[in-house]
Amino acid sequence: MFRNITPVVQNLLIANVALFLVSAFLFPQLSDWFALYYIHSQYFKPFQFLTYMFMHADFWHLFSNMFGLMIFGPLLEQFLGPKKLLILWMVCGVGSGVLYSGYTAYRMNNLQDKVEAFESNPDPDAFNKLVVENRGFFQSSVFDFVDDFSRNPNDPNKISQAKQTLNAILEIQGNVPMVGASGALFGVLIAFAMLFPNTQLFLLFPPMPVKAKYLVLFYGLYTIYNVVINNPTDNVAHFAHLSGLVIGAILVYGWKKDRTNFY
Repeated sequence: MFRNITPVVQNLLIANVALFLVSAFLFPQLSDWFALYYIHSQYFKPFQFLTYMFMHADFWHLFSNMFGLMIFGPLLEQFLGPKKLLILWMVCGVGSGVLYSGYTAYRMNNLQDKVEAFESNPDPDAFNKLVVENRGFFQSSVFDFVDDFSRNPNDPNKISQAKQTLNAILEIQGNVPMVGASGALFGVLIAFAMLFPNTQLFLLFPPMPVKAKYLVLFYGLYTIYNVVINNPTDNVAHFAHLSGLVIGAILVYGWKKDRTNFY
């Protein structure tokens, strides 16, 4: 595998691994600076649309993205050329960050509207619904408070505590960063499936061969499913993955129409 690594793939591997090691062992604050934050967060900086894709949450997050790049990247680089592969990786990565930020803004505005509606009419049922919808950000003890609030809906102390709790969750969600090259990798996956659809890939789990087009179709459907259900306890940025698939597909479709771009 390592003997077949092409120049752009190699440089991307080195950059991602090096920055991971630096942020993990030398400058931990690098992850805070380079991660992508909600555009209205106090920590947001425009350069994060680029830098977030070189940060990773842990070793396994880095390994899965770089392993995918090593598997699919070299053949794409040989077919498209170094320039086109780098464009694919960067445009899908940056584009995923931009689209995910728009998605995050939509979700945050929606949550803000619900919190404001509760503040104007502090109903225990509305509070309980917000807790359930955002349960990944609460400790289990919040449900004891939900019971107390339901039994004492007019208690000013309970109402005040509920408002403070929801505003704290609003602030927490507004400052959750996104990291990783998954959006870029998903662009590479869809490109591989579109250009080499019938290539047989051998899976590890389960150990069986599968054509590239079916593997990427499964990933795409699984990603769409997770975006739709929007599990509040899931910390994976599925919408960014979906964005990478869409952007990658558009790029490759355009390149396939203009075959002079292939070299």
